[in-house]
Amino acid sequence: MLTLDLDDLIRHALKEDIHTGDLTTQACVPDRRPATARLVAKEPFVLAGLQVAERVFTLLDPAVSFDALTTDGARLQAGAVVARISGDAASLLQAERVALNLLQRMCGIATLTSCYVAAVSGTRARIVDTRKTTPGLRMLEKYAVRVGGGINHRTGLYDGILIKENHIVAAGGISAAVNRARSYIPHTLKIEVETESVAQVQEALAAGADIIMLDNMDCTTMRDCVMMINGRALVEASGGVNLETVRAIAETGVDIISVGALTHSPKAADISMLLD
Repeated sequence: MLTLDLDDLIRHALKEDIHTGDLTTQACVPDRRPATARLVAKEPFVLAGLQVAERVFTLLDPAVSFDALTTDGARLQAGAVVARISGDAASLLQAERVALNLLQRMCGIATLTSCYVAAVSGTRARIVDTRKTTPGLRMLEKYAVRVGGGINHRTGLYDGILIKENHIVAAGGISAAVNRARSYIPHTLKIEVETESVAQVQEALAAGADIIMLDNMDCTTMRDCVMMINGRALVEASGGVNLETVRAIAETGVDIISVGALTHSPKAADISMLLD
């Protein structure tokens, strides 16, 4: 997280919220009033994004002191104090919502990811994210997935080859698409192909795909495909994955289970800032 340049994102978010001025704080809070506050967990969750929350406060006002009382990855219970903050009361109040919005979302992602990881414990399957992220927040959300125990899929269109159904149609078939991709990319990159039937799996395997995605297949078909592939390619399951189905999917023997819900449908963790 320290290597990410978050400042532009945070400045934009603060400008969106404060814009020409915080009317309530300007009307109610005396100038230069010192204050202290606590970030408090209102329910159990996995913590992720504490450095991001800290940066919101200190970017708005470098004089603010942010004392983190725990670290990302911690499993917190209701009532736990996440951090203590001190500084000008107006600064704390103006940074509060942006800091909490980012922190609560990242904690929600980490918590949901940890539930999926626990659900497949003891199998070979790894839980991975997708590109179904909030525009502008992808790196933060993918970081939160890792904090929750998951693994990142490709970051974007630029760092991996994933041949999907529309690519197959446009290229004229799986074999043609794989051959074109193989001649285009460096040898260090792998090629993944999305398949929807046993016949497509066979074609992808014959074409030399490195990773084969089984898209929206039932568990019986997935198990048959895993046996057919027999270690000649990594196998990813995708589609129809939720906490009720993920264990059965993992038990088919797939290597990877991609879950879009990790980043597109998490419940934000309940966290409050309370002035002392």
